[in-house]
Amino acid sequence: MDIRDRIVVVTGAAGGIGQALALACHGAGARAVVCADRDEAGAQETAQMIGGVARRVDVSQEDEIAALIAETEEQIGPIDLFCSNAGISVRGGEDVPNDKWQDIWEINVMAHIWAARHMIPRMVARGGGYLLNTASAAGLLSQVGSAPYAVTKHAAVAFAEWIALTHGDDGIKVSVLCPQAVRTDMIKGNEGGVASVDGLLEPEQVAQDCLQAIADETFLVLPHKEVLDYMRRKTADYDRWIGGMRKLNRQFNPLKPGT
Repeated sequence: MDIRDRIVVVTGAAGGIGQALALACHGAGARAVVCADRDEAGAQETAQMIGGVARRVDVSQEDEIAALIAETEEQIGPIDLFCSNAGISVRGGEDVPNDKWQDIWEINVMAHIWAARHMIPRMVARGGGYLLNTASAAGLLSQVGSAPYAVTKHAAVAFAEWIALTHGDDGIKVSVLCPQAVRTDMIKGNEGGVASVDGLLEPEQVAQDCLQAIADETFLVLPHKEVLDYMRRKTADYDRWIGGMRKLNRQFNPLKPGT
């Protein structure tokens, strides 16, 4: 897809990757960029940078995602690219309280499902469209110190795969973003963690990688190229890969004694 003259929606646009995506789409010639975030002031700040439109949206609520889509299409025009980017992280394992599991599930997984539920019928009716879903390398590998993040990002990747194989013949294109550490608020204070072993990327670089993937209509977006090798090692010898991850767990997991 060529971004020029397209209508784009970005969730989680108040900062980090979302803000960088909004700016990059504008720079690539998008006709309109809608900047959505539950941080309304942050969304407005991003929108003001590019002459875009700000919307306060809590992606943990399906009705707010549905309203974002309906209002954008009624007031601006058909959405060509929907960037489902908002996400959160929760530390801990099986002991994480149920309400925290539910929060991260709704934001990291259900938000993608709700966006697809309300976007795909519209896109199919007009011959196609593009979805960019932000997941994580944790969705392909795992996440030391956070079972909720690992589980929800795996689910996010799985759902993106399902859309691609189910709706590809309907003209729906999908890319799923799976970086390691990116310099955003999510990683603030943990810049030396396990996700940074291959370097801490700037959001602007990640956004450019996304635009290239969209231009090439490539499913998997890997700003950290090493992730592909890790995936291959995982599938080649799962037990050996788990052994290596246990070493990283001993080194980087702050929740484990002796680390």
